[in-house]
Amino acid sequence: MNFWEYLGTSYRQLLTDAYQHASAVFQCMVVATLIGVFIGVVTYRSEWAGNLATTATSTILTVPSLAMIGLLIPVVGLGVPPTVIALTLYGLLPIVRNAIVGLRGVDPSLVDAAKGIGMSRPMRLARVELPLAWPPILTGIRVSTQMLMGIAAIAAYASGPGLGNVIFQGLASLGSKNALNQVLAGTLGIIVLALLFDAAYVLLGRLTIPRGIRA
Repeated sequence: MNFWEYLGTSYRQLLTDAYQHASAVFQCMVVATLIGVFIGVVTYRSEWAGNLATTATSTILTVPSLAMIGLLIPVVGLGVPPTVIALTLYGLLPIVRNAIVGLRGVDPSLVDAAKGIGMSRPMRLARVELPLAWPPILTGIRVSTQMLMGIAAIAAYASGPGLGNVIFQGLASLGSKNALNQVLAGTLGIIVLALLFDAAYVLLGRLTIPRGIRA
């Protein structure tokens, strides 16, 4: 059976796995974005706090994904929980780092002007600083998403959802007629999802970033 014949007979399962893969990455990215931006907001004004946040999230990223999931299994079990925790933790670094850089890069004169017209600290943050810091934050989200697309495949080790199951099945049955087809289908599926997500972020950037800021 060639690759196209395999796709014709297995496309329903592949679409289901692709949906689960995309859903897991998307949901973990939402959580990682909320946590990462919050950490950035809390720490960007202090040099040591910002460095501590960046160092801590960098340290998480140095832990091999297979080891991270393996360490989580005895604590939270198999399936979705270790997948969600691992992906969320791995997605933090680019978002935290870019949020800190973006917030520190806001022109102080704009903040002072907002303060001068009576804006409170939360209002200045919400209406001036975060919108101006959004381009680098969005870049961090894009980088995190691309990383998590590949890392999510390792979640199959813990019976997690996604295209990693197809890849692991193929690797476990090397020599069978569909082994290489499974690995290829899972790998190409992840690549296609990553490209679709990145295209969506480009569109989001065009819709949410004013042309003057993009320039």
